[in-house]
Amino acid sequence: MEYREALAWLYSRRREGPRGVGRVLGLLEALGHPEEAFVAVHVLGTNGKGSVVAYLEAAFRAAGLPYGAYTSPHLLDFRERIRTHLGEIPEEKVVAFVEWARGQAFPEPPGFFDLATALAFLHFREVGAAYAAVEAGVGGEKDATNALKRVALTVLTNVGEDHLEALGGSLEAVARDKAGAIRKGVPVVTGVRGVGLGVVREVAALRQAPLYLLDPEDPLFALPAPPALRGAFQEENARLAAAALRLLGFAEEAIARGLREARNPGRLERFLVRGVEVYLDGAHNPPAAEALAREFSAYHLLFGAFPRKDIGGVLAHLLPKAKTVRYARAGEGASRVGEPFFEDPKEALEDALKAAQRDGLPILATGSLYLVGALRGLLAGLRQDPP
Repeated sequence: MEYREALAWLYSRRREGPRGVGRVLGLLEALGHPEEAFVAVHVLGTNGKGSVVAYLEAAFRAAGLPYGAYTSPHLLDFRERIRTHLGEIPEEKVVAFVEWARGQAFPEPPGFFDLATALAFLHFREVGAAYAAVEAGVGGEKDATNALKRVALTVLTNVGEDHLEALGGSLEAVARDKAGAIRKGVPVVTGVRGVGLGVVREVAALRQAPLYLLDPEDPLFALPAPPALRGAFQEENARLAAAALRLLGFAEEAIARGLREARNPGRLERFLVRGVEVYLDGAHNPPAAEALAREFSAYHLLFGAFPRKDIGGVLAHLLPKAKTVRYARAGEGASRVGEPFFEDPKEALEDALKAAQRDGLPILATGSLYLVGALRGLLAGLRQDPP
């Protein structure tokens, strides 16, 4: 089997029935419970999860530890989801796992995310990871990543209106699903506010989990170095990561290097092409779009999204600062949002570049990480201006 065949099989796996950890637990049992081999930081929340993992990953690396990092989705290649101190998971490891999985007979056939999660945990064990930063997919209690065994700390970034349908239909229900991943006695670091905070306080108290609320005045949340990732909203993510690392006993030097050296492609990522600044960001819900729009005074907007998202809510924050707008397909099944619509993201980008060259405004491409991934691949092929 070739790598492309393995990916095609993985992508074709669909979860049937309700959400839950039963399917991934079946996989992990058949693999000899690799999730027991490493200490995990479980990162949950509506926005900022990937950035927190990026800061943690960089700090693990700075401390010289063998580690794992698991995030989703990927931008260009599946292997981006599963990273260790040795780099991205090798293609042959993906192929070997798929060949094994295809030969198994499970009572409940696992879906794509179940399989990807089990593969990540297996790979972390195989490389001898001491720590792993693991980003939840959707929600918390019923997410496949909640099959983790040795959770040393939980980070719950925030609670917003995303995946409402899957998580109960209300902000309180979303908070309860995410807070469901809080473990008995395991510390929780959180930036949750409002309705969600009440739920988190309740669950943490019931499970006797020490709760640390984001407070810039608290030394626990101090920033020993400026965060490497762009955007004012990154300060909160960096503070949460710094607090988590302190609670885990990491040295200040490793925390500072982690903040300075973190990388998270596709999150307010800047390219300079033909004299035009192009920013890529995966904002796909209203809170993320609101925070993103605050970073600019004006821009040419290139937007693509999936129909299950709150497109109107996202655009309500983005359109007021958009001098021009272009809509592009974000991937298979993506929504045709409005006009002018481009089936090919490259055509949309080229058209936006012409407008931006005339007035000097930047291009902001957002709405979906799938669109960001497609554009990132295109930008890599265009002539980049020197930094």
